[in-house]
Amino acid sequence: MTASSVLVPPGGETVAVIVAHPDDAESFCGGTIARLVQEDHVVHYLIVTHGEKGSDDPQMTPERLRLLRKQEQQAAAQLLGVQTVTFLEGYVDGVVTASLALREALVRFLRTIRPEVVLTFDPWKRYELHPDHRAVGWATVDAIAAARGRLDYPEQVEMGLAPHTVRQIYFFNTDQPNHWVDISAVFERKVEARCCHVSQLRPGRHPSGYLRRWAEEAGTAAGLSLAEAFHFMGL
Repeated sequence: MTASSVLVPPGGETVAVIVAHPDDAESFCGGTIARLVQEDHVVHYLIVTHGEKGSDDPQMTPERLRLLRKQEQQAAAQLLGVQTVTFLEGYVDGVVTASLALREALVRFLRTIRPEVVLTFDPWKRYELHPDHRAVGWATVDAIAAARGRLDYPEQVEMGLAPHTVRQIYFFNTDQPNHWVDISAVFERKVEARCCHVSQLRPGRHPSGYLRRWAEEAGTAAGLSLAEAFHFMGL
């Protein structure tokens, strides 16, 4: 796909959004999610960590923040109309690796939800600083490949989780975009969802400012006023 492609959200009845932390989905692709739900797609979230290190408050503890961020994520997902939110257990904010254990957990999720479309981080992005973003992107790609194999994780198959083939991947936070989604009509909903993550708001830096700047920059390549950019891969 190129900038001249039809600028609509991804196809597929069921969409999985796989991210590292609470607020990742709303920040990077909240407008696309809002459009998908408006257009009667079913959206499911999987969040690998609870984001328990994301605070500069000296009075905050990881235990308190873990609970708070889970509540904030559930509120944001409800506002956007996301059907389910799954948090993995045992993965610590900031030290996620693309381990075999994470791959197995993601395969289980994919075989359970059975999405046609997956949205996740672009693991090929150059100079991505956050290790969790890189790790979750790689683990998701590896899980998509394994989820379709009958002889991969046969114990899951024996439990009734049949192999599943994802048809489309949309990588966000990419430096090689080839697909853009017009979010002009849903931008305020995206901002509202991002603002549900109250613990991540900074004094004097309202999300609407940088989210609009990101959307304007993404839209420039496609001739859109406000957009979210993806690298699309068909399987």
